Amino acid sequence: MLAFMRAKERFTVHLRPEDIALDLTHDLDAVVEALGRLEHWGNLRADPDTGRVTSVEDFHRARYLYQLTPAGQAAEQAIAVYEDAIGRRGVLQSVALADIATQLRALLALTGNGAELDAAKTHLLLISVAERFSGLADNAQAFMASLRRTIDFADNDVDAFLAYKERLISYIERFIADLANSGAEIADLALRIEAAGVEPLLEVAARREAADAVPDGIDDEADAAVAEAMRHWRNRWAGLRSWFISADSRRPSQARLLRSAAIGAITQLLGAVAVINERRSGRSDRSADFRALARWFAQAPDEAATHQLWRAAFGLGPSRHLTVTAQTLDEWAEQRVAAATPWAQAPPLAVSPQLRRTGSYERRGQPNRVIDRADARRLLLERAAQEAAQTAAARARLVTDGPVLLSHLGQLDPQAFRLFLGLLGDALSARGPHTKEVRTTTGDGTMEVRLTLVDDAGLVEIHTTDGVLSGPQHLIDITDLTRATVSR
Repeated sequence: MLAFMRAKERFTVHLRPEDIALDLTHDLDAVVEALGRLEHWGNLRADPDTGRVTSVEDFHRARYLYQLTPAGQAAEQAIAVYEDAIGRRGVLQSVALADIATQLRALLALTGNGAELDAAKTHLLLISVAERFSGLADNAQAFMASLRRTIDFADNDVDAFLAYKERLISYIERFIADLANSGAEIADLALRIEAAGVEPLLEVAARREAADAVPDGIDDEADAAVAEAMRHWRNRWAGLRSWFISADSRRPSQARLLRSAAIGAITQLLGAVAVINERRSGRSDRSADFRALARWFAQAPDEAATHQLWRAAFGLGPSRHLTVTAQTLDEWAEQRVAAATPWAQAPPLAVSPQLRRTGSYERRGQPNRVIDRADARRLLLERAAQEAAQTAAARARLVTDGPVLLSHLGQLDPQAFRLFLGLLGDALSARGPHTKEVRTTTGDGTMEVRLTLVDDAGLVEIHTTDGVLSGPQHLIDITDLTRATVSR
């Protein structure tokens, strides 16, 4: 079948058994038998080969020309796609990021020139963006999966893994840097295209594809084809947007998730290398110890040596590993018995029959008294109430009656300052590129903060007992949602 697929690439339709045997360097009879089975299964079609008939005997002799059937070709293509998907390692394509940014800049130029859209150029640019983006996403997913397998099988070839690690970490770090730079540019270009109007671009592409799908121009079919193509292109654009633009702090973009996964992969690689170095430096590793012990058992010269090795490894030779009571401690102190004293030389130790029968032992006598932990619980409750009061005071200190400048917040105590840093971090992480205002809520849903950048206001300072925080001037509006709920 591979010979037929190669022939199809050369635009050769029919093949004779002699051609197959020459291509595969197989015996002709075996090739004829295999071709017969493939024809029976429906992968090939056999046509009488009358082109070389020179006599009546040749005419009555079975000679056939073989060609692929549609089912056979589809089966081979499916197998090729499957093998490619299984064996593909994937790559992190920095070049694809640059290409997507270049094509988006060209699309932005088309929307901003004020002239009528060039349908062919717009369609080609959108197709290029979709193809490069699809390849980028698929290859990134395949790469992270193959990287996970590389880390899991680091023990198989330690030297190869250590040599591969340096190049791999450098490669991932370079992609992370490119993703941070190009990803921000792509997000900015996508937002600017949406502001200029992305729907006309998608409609142009949809109408061109619908024109190919319905060449006769029947109105109902044409409208349905345009609607279907438009739905397809909107879905593609939504995928591109969600890949590079975060919806909010709880739904980060795929690019940010990929960047986090790549950084995590570097940490895992370094962890795997640390484990390998610990094993090489002779530090304790239980699995390595058991493997070494297994090798020693396999190399033992006789059965007596294996029993001696077992006693040395698991015999618990020292005399101090069982139950230790006050009496045994006193006896050890009087007789000065070392911890490594063998059983044969140590004083006898009474072992309970219960311990021999069940493997557990309970000391006879009065049970231990139940410890009264009322004072400890009271102390924990007091501390919890004190922390709750401090948090409530910090909330009351930070809540504003409307937008105020950061420079007007005044001096903050440590508790209020920690809460303020958390609110500020939530707001800044939720703000998208080139946006001046953001509104978000805390993770527990109890407070809402609205942050607005003040243009050309310079840097401001917020004084606290722990130090001074400086940054750009903003308007901040903090609302306590629990208080608003109670008042309603």
